[in-house]
Amino acid sequence: MVIKVYLATASGSTAIKKKQQDVVGFLEALKVDYTEFDIATNEENRMWMRENVPGEKKPTNGIPLPPQIFNDQNYCGDYDTFFNAKEDNEVFAFLGLAPPAGSKEAQLAEKALILQNGKDPEEHHKTSAEECNGDSAAPEDLHKTSGPGEAAEESEESVIPRFCSQK
Repeated sequence: MVIKVYLATASGSTAIKKKQQDVVGFLEALKVDYTEFDIATNEENRMWMRENVPGEKKPTNGIPLPPQIFNDQNYCGDYDTFFNAKEDNEVFAFLGLAPPAGSKEAQLAEKALILQNGKDPEEHHKTSAEECNGDSAAPEDLHKTSGPGEAAEESEESVIPRFCSQK
């Protein structure tokens, strides 16, 4: 997926320039791959941006101002919605991208999943193990592998939870 940022390199507005710099700078800091499309020097870019910003997101005069952000053909938002997503630590969700593991946004998404499911992931693992095996084996024990006469050792695949294995 390609993040597209529509901006105007030759803008007379200081406010627009600052907003564009804020978006681009933040994307670079997050190491998000994006492509800039200049609407000041390329009429096709300007027309594409204007046609693809949803009607309810256009200002009263009907002409959206840069920066406008898209994920491929999907409209993400303008500067104000980007700023709100940034303030709420939801930039990756705003962009339609998966947050990097360990990021604050990933942690918030995991907490939201816990609230939605009503269970802590560790509790979910335990319950799933009991349902599959009929016992209460600890999740970490379910990841250990051993052959005949070998001591159990941690598998590299233990990152991916496996609950019901063939016996």
